[in-house]
This record gives sequence, structure tokens and C-alpha cells, in this order.
Amino acid sequence: MSESLFFSIFLIFSGAAVLASFALFTRQPLIVAYIVLGVCLGPFGFNLITDKSALEEIGHIGIVFLLFLLGLDLQPRNFIQLLSKTALVAFVSAAVIGGIGFGISYGFAYTFYESVIIGLAITFSSTIIGLKLLPTTVLHHKHTGELVIGILLLQDIMAIIILIVLNGSQTSSNSQQWLYTLLALPGILIFAMGFVRWVLLPLLRKFDRFHEYIFLLAIGWCLGLAEMAHQFGLSLEIGAFIAGISLANSPIAQYIATNLRPLRDFFLILFFFTIGAGFNLGLLGSILAPSLLLAISVLIFKPVIYRFLLKLTGESKDLSWEVGVRLGQTSEFSLLIAFIAFSLNLIGEEASLVIQATAIITFLVSTYIVVFRYPSPIAISDRLRRD
Repeated sequence: MSESLFFSIFLIFSGAAVLASFALFTRQPLIVAYIVLGVCLGPFGFNLITDKSALEEIGHIGIVFLLFLLGLDLQPRNFIQLLSKTALVAFVSAAVIGGIGFGISYGFAYTFYESVIIGLAITFSSTIIGLKLLPTTVLHHKHTGELVIGILLLQDIMAIIILIVLNGSQTSSNSQQWLYTLLALPGILIFAMGFVRWVLLPLLRKFDRFHEYIFLLAIGWCLGLAEMAHQFGLSLEIGAFIAGISLANSPIAQYIATNLRPLRDFFLILFFFTIGAGFNLGLLGSILAPSLLLAISVLIFKPVIYRFLLKLTGESKDLSWEVGVRLGQTSEFSLLIAFIAFSLNLIGEEASLVIQATAIITFLVSTYIVVFRYPSPIAISDRLRRD
């Protein structure tokens, strides 16, 4: 890099602190602040950080930790219970929204494969926004929280599958290579379960008084299995997700999840910054129309579709509508899919920017709608503010 790494980190985190403060005052998701900062400081903005490759690689670690923590929260028993309640809603809504996204993209003359990826990317709702705008009591003790978590978990699983497919397309078109990759997935999962049972858990039980050791062991396990998956033709993210699942039933899982979140947030700030830094403002004119149409479609159709499907499953009208509004945006996984698909040359830069712009617009508008209408920790009125 032409500038020092320390200077780049200084600009990012000092700038992020300023913009995050402004975002909180205006009730915006912090993700948007990090992306906007990247746009401002990156090569298409003020050009203060010209070479973002090192930061991009470091920031990618944040996604690895994000998927590790997601796996830690995915306890099999709870997931099976939620699956029975939300499977129909998650899969049917994904098909409908994905079809709308494909139709709009194809109508703007994007290629067939670009339209497919754009359609898939806008399918998902934001886990971060969805959960952070839920009051704690609703999140843990109310039926609304159960429905939101169930739908988001299923969508996250679908996103993981898409990442596997995208990663498989990078390796080879050879059917033997695909078979090797598919066999590697259950193989790594079986190895992880066995290693946790016979090695990790005995170590954790023996040395559970040493919190520093638990922290170190969790990071080593996450990164180690991520690298193993990478060596077998899978992605780093898939390995980290499996590492989290293998520990989900252990009594120490929640302790690990709580203590790793600050480390995850550090790297995620860098990841979202690099997303913004790669946003080519010169292409804004050509992506504005499709991005706006996609964003409007997501903001209108997602709540309507969720409301209709949830009512079919026997939920009340008000509850169905609230869940739909809370999930009426695209996801951080949309940004990850755009990032990976572009890096693998599966889509062009313009298609990647359409996904990113759609995500930013829906993050902003959806957050405003939720904080004005429903209880949340950052609601505008005292009547709706709930911690």
C-alpha cells in the first residue's frame, strides 16, 4: 500500500466513529455508515485510501467470524422447531422475490446469469437489522421474535448453500471436482463433530477457568476449520460455519459467542468499508434506475408476501404484517454474494454495484419504517422505544 496500514486504520475507525454517531442520531443502521465512509475515502471518493487489497483481505475475516457466530447460535433442536413454523414462508417468499429480482434485472439487459445472481441476492433479509431492531423481550420471549429468527435462520442457510455453489463454480467445471467438493462437506462436518466431542470439549472442561485460553481455542478452531475447508475446495466461510455448528450444543457456546462479537465487529467494519471503497461512483448513472426499481420492489413486495404467507400458516393479520415490515430489506449476505460473485468474475462490476446500491437503499428506508411504526431500541418516540 502507498500509505501505511496504521494510517489507513486510523482513517477508517476515526471516520467510522464520526459517521456512526451521525447515523445513530438519525436512526440509521451502522452498516450504512461504514459503507458511506468507504465511498468517501476510497479511490472513487477523496482517494485517501488508494490500495484497499490488504484491508479487503483483513475485512474478509469479519465474515468468517460472522458465520462462526451464526453457527454457534444454530442449536439443532431449536432449529428443527423453528423450521416447522417458518419453512413454507421462507422458501415461497424466496422464490417469489427472487423471480421478481430476476425479471427486473433481465428487463434492464443484464445477462441471464447476472440476473439470476441479482435475484438470489435480494431474496434475503438482514439478520443484523432484523435482530437489532427487535427489543430484547420480543427477541427472546415473544412469538414475533420466534418467527423473525426462524425465517432469518432459514434464509441464512440458503445463503450458505448459494456460497457453496458459487465457490464450486470457481474450482472447475469438471464433474469429478464437483463430486469431490460435495463429499468434502459432510466429511468435514463429521470430522468437526468428532474433534469437538473427543478433543475440544475435554480441553474446555479441564481448563474452563482460564478465559483467555477459551478465547484462544475458539479462534483457533474457527480459523483452523475455515482453512481446512478452503484446502478441500470449499470456502473459508463454510468452514467457519461448520466450526460454529459443531460447538453449538456445548455449554460454553454462548460464552464464546458473547466474547467473540467485539472481534467480529472490528473486522466487519473493515469489510463493509471495503464494500463502499469499491463502489464506482462513475457508474452511478447507469445503475440508478435498476437499483431504485429493485429497492422499491423489495420494500413493497416483501412485507406483502410475508403477510400473506404468515396468514396462511394461521398467524394474525397484525403479527404477520409486523414480521413482514421488519424483514422488508435485503441482507448483508446480499453484499457478500455480490462481493464473491464479482471476485470470481461471475458477474460484472455494474451488476455487483446494483446489488450493493439496492441493499443500501433498503437498509435506510426499512430502518426508518420500523423505528417509526414498531417497538425498537432506537425508536423515535418514547412510546415505541424498548430495550
